Amino acid sequence: MADRDPGAFAAARCPGTSWEDILRADEVQPPAFMAEDRYEYLGSDPIDAARYYSPEFFKAECEKMWPNVWQFAAREEDLPEAGDYVTYDNAGRSYLIVRQENGSVKAFHNVCLHRGRKLKTDSGSAEQFLCPFHGFSWNPDGSLRNIPCRWDFAHLTDRKMQLPEASLAQWGGYIFVREAEDGPTIEEFLAPLPELFKRWKHEECVTVAWVGKVIPANWKITMEAFVESYHAFVTHPQLMPFTGDANAAYHVLGEHVNVNYTPFGVISPHIEAQAEAEHWPQQRIIDEFRKYNGRSADNYDADKDNYAITVPEGRTARAALGEMMRAVSEKQYGGDYSGVSESELLDALVYNVFPNFAPWGGFMPNIVYRWRPWPDQDKCLMEVRVIARLPEGQPRPAGVPMHMLRDDQIWADAPELGVLGAVLDQDSENMELCHEGLKASKNQQVELADYQEVRIRHLHQTLDRYLGA
Repeated sequence: MADRDPGAFAAARCPGTSWEDILRADEVQPPAFMAEDRYEYLGSDPIDAARYYSPEFFKAECEKMWPNVWQFAAREEDLPEAGDYVTYDNAGRSYLIVRQENGSVKAFHNVCLHRGRKLKTDSGSAEQFLCPFHGFSWNPDGSLRNIPCRWDFAHLTDRKMQLPEASLAQWGGYIFVREAEDGPTIEEFLAPLPELFKRWKHEECVTVAWVGKVIPANWKITMEAFVESYHAFVTHPQLMPFTGDANAAYHVLGEHVNVNYTPFGVISPHIEAQAEAEHWPQQRIIDEFRKYNGRSADNYDADKDNYAITVPEGRTARAALGEMMRAVSEKQYGGDYSGVSESELLDALVYNVFPNFAPWGGFMPNIVYRWRPWPDQDKCLMEVRVIARLPEGQPRPAGVPMHMLRDDQIWADAPELGVLGAVLDQDSENMELCHEGLKASKNQQVELADYQEVRIRHLHQTLDRYLGA
């Protein structure tokens, strides 16, 4: 620990305009919780590099952490009809998430109780789960359907051959599984997320894009690339004309939940001096936002150019964008958006739920990240979903299936991501080289910023509680 009063660490902030200052200047104020500073100083000690690449550490995660946490396994729209199922694999376990006749959802261990073959390796719809090895089969409710040559299995009862269930919970349109029977409820685990997200109603959204890619890096390295805006100035320079990266706020909200709020529609503090010297007009912020913002609805509808607007004299780019987005949202989705803040329509409100689930807040099409080992400590599957609101009165459609990129493809090869794909490709190179670099590191330590990287420290301290460290 450095020789300094811990209070000085807690005061670390970018000089000048703060996140709270930006919100106060907005024409419509966001919910009070977004302006409440809930940063928590969690220490300044380095992190052991081996946590990212050690097979022994990965084994401890698989044995002590993954079975005991709620994991985001599916969205409601992934299995809209009775008999629909989703397979979810992670950390040595495989589950079948199945829609029942009464509309409920159950989770079963995806393993034949005869010789142990996986029953399914895909997602779809089925009247039965038939093992392709010997033909043992189960009904969608997990009950035994048939054993070929049943005369040779007099020792097996239907009850004994019921597919084992995993714990299942639902919240906000998301479906979660947990191997352990005991533990916190989903509301306790997610707290305070359910209360904060009431306004944004993810349960009324549907998946409009979903892309996955195997990354040659540990799942924590990959996830940590998306929990801070500190990297944006160097990694994503094209975003600086409209992104307040160093103005971002970092809050620790609960045992499993933290958040990073990054403002859009403002110039990065890193290039403010350049912008002033060159007399950048507010219009330039709009023009750059239109080119590189990866989250606006027009990325998923090529016929729309909703943000081709001119900043009126005397108004800021952020205010003009907010006004336009209110009008566009009312037109696209219906309802009254007059009381919706600029922040909820513009900003990156990136929540993280331990260990690997990150839904964005707000009223824009929401990005949802998920990361999981694939299959070990040296690779992971990263998934990027985009969920969007349904227009008023429109029936809920099925979500789109995941577009799995090949190893030789990049994120930009997924046209449904729009310009977001190019941003993800900039991040991906960092992930792979971090994984290689940590293995080669001389001092085997990772040093973190006290404020901007507090969410990384929060992840590791929460992980340690599960590992019993």
